[in-house]
Amino acid sequence: MTREEKTAAIEDLKEKFSNSSFFYLADSSALTVAQVNILRRKLHEQGMNMQVVKNTLARKAMEAAATDSTNFEGLYDSLHGPTAIIFTDVASLPAKIIKTFRKEADVERPQLKAAYIDSAIYVGDDQIDTLIKLKSKEDLLGELIGLLNSPMSSLLSQLGSGGQNVMGLLKAIESRG
Repeated sequence: MTREEKTAAIEDLKEKFSNSSFFYLADSSALTVAQVNILRRKLHEQGMNMQVVKNTLARKAMEAAATDSTNFEGLYDSLHGPTAIIFTDVASLPAKIIKTFRKEADVERPQLKAAYIDSAIYVGDDQIDTLIKLKSKEDLLGELIGLLNSPMSSLLSQLGSGGQNVMGLLKAIESRG
């Protein structure tokens, strides 16, 4: 790689790190080309991109993209050996795809090196199940709206049924008397 190509690669990665709240660092080195292509296809179908990068270029891009609110320092120790970066818009989706892929292909890779989830850093393959359980922003908003809606719908239900009981009681009294 020439110096200009390295600079362009760093700038491209810097932009991706700056614009992405969620990304994974994985090791897919023991997979065959066919298996890597299947994994890439599965990720691409869900709107994700997997890119194999040189660790030094990734680290330089992270250092350049770091701001007061985004600090990638905890990821630097994971940048050793072959590294593939998966950029995503949904925090838990790459973990789900990786786990499903391992089961279907009966392989141990890709191994999760680390994940950056909206300023939180998860290090190690043992974090896969934790990452799978993360809820998306839409899921959390849906739960919040449901919780806020529940007391109001309960109140309206009680008011509605109470009015019918009172009217029924009045009609019964009127018919008797």
